[in-house]
Amino acid sequence: MYGISANWRRLSPATRVLATAIIGLLLGLAVLMGFIWTQFESRYIFFPTRELESDPSIAALGYEEVSFATENRQILQGWFIPGTSKGKGITWLWLHGNGGNISHRVDELGEIHRRLGVNILIFDYQGYGHSEGRPTEEGTYQDARAAVEYLANRPDVDSGKMVYFGRSLGSAVALNLATEMAPLGLVLVSPFTSVEDMARLAYPFLPVSWLTRGRYDSVSRIRSIKQPVLIIHGLLDELVPVAQGLKLFDAANEPKRFQALPKAAHNDTQTKGGTEYWDSLERFMADLAKGDFPSD
Repeated sequence: MYGISANWRRLSPATRVLATAIIGLLLGLAVLMGFIWTQFESRYIFFPTRELESDPSIAALGYEEVSFATENRQILQGWFIPGTSKGKGITWLWLHGNGGNISHRVDELGEIHRRLGVNILIFDYQGYGHSEGRPTEEGTYQDARAAVEYLANRPDVDSGKMVYFGRSLGSAVALNLATEMAPLGLVLVSPFTSVEDMARLAYPFLPVSWLTRGRYDSVSRIRSIKQPVLIIHGLLDELVPVAQGLKLFDAANEPKRFQALPKAAHNDTQTKGGTEYWDSLERFMADLAKGDFPSD
């Protein structure tokens, strides 16, 4: 610190003014970049709705309304659905996509519970549904960590048998979480490689990479994950091309599986995916329960 101060005093007054101006400009650019990214997030990444339109009782599910706090002291709301003996004590942490809220996932929630019998925790990110706060990239990472910590403190959950189920944006959240808290396995549905790649698709003639570089960088994170991964992608996906799911699959470590759905797009894998969708989930979960992953 003394050396820096001494060198500063040796500068001419004009040089000091120039250096101060440059530092101020860089700080101003950093603040501006942060502001622009915040606006970009709110307009192009997150599409939350607040009103809950249904609950798991619509799907004939018993459930518990739960809440837990994030590290930035926001209270998140969700549902915990107890599993059956069919689920082998496995718990799914459901990380949903960027639109709506948990009430828009009730139909699939019921079907997954019926077929797999797992415990399920589904919750809303900050700013979605009845959860406090506003959505941000870092906020979704905080939310996922808080959800795992909540589950780990439940006496009816085996913390060594958690599967992260991420759909679309939730896949990126699941992958980040897996680099910090390793799951039993990962299921990624309609995943994208990074916000930068998505922005290039949406705005091919604009220099958007300077703003989005490093954001939700799933393709980098998946390289460090050693747990079993199942990637499911619709071949008719109009929002996230299947090439991005395949790129993630290529970057992933073994054991890994890829399931293409010829008739499914982005948001209808559970309805248009047919037997390929449900069979891939059931087989993956059965092999997780056995600890056995034969090569495909």
